[in-house]
Amino acid sequence: MIKFTLKCENGHQFDSWFQSTSAFEKLNNAAMVTCETCGSTLVEKAIMAPAVRAGRDQSRPLSNPQTDAEKALASMRKEIEGKSEYVGLGFANQARDMHDGLVPPRPIHGEAKPEEARKLVEDGVPVAPLPFVPNRKSN
Repeated sequence: MIKFTLKCENGHQFDSWFQSTSAFEKLNNAAMVTCETCGSTLVEKAIMAPAVRAGRDQSRPLSNPQTDAEKALASMRKEIEGKSEYVGLGFANQARDMHDGLVPPRPIHGEAKPEEARKLVEDGVPVAPLPFVPNRKSN
């Protein structure tokens, strides 16, 4: 799959995914690619920046802290991961169950979808986002 930034004859820009460059060309030549704003079928590829991955491991951005801020975040991460249990994608359910008194409270950290986190906050469950991606623990 490849994502192209496209623009129509009216100057509207939008992104769309295609199986390949040749698939885009085939669909575009058959007037099957349309502008999502105005419906024009006169669409062409726009200038776009290439997607380049960073050179360092993004899952461990604090593995070699350099600045004072990075050192503070690394220290915070070590403290949180050392004193709480990683519950993974089950974080929202665990936090809610503790809040509702269904399970004993304990320090936890994990991952939640944005809508799950928003609902926890709306319901008064005491949670806070972490300024780093937790280490995923596996078997």
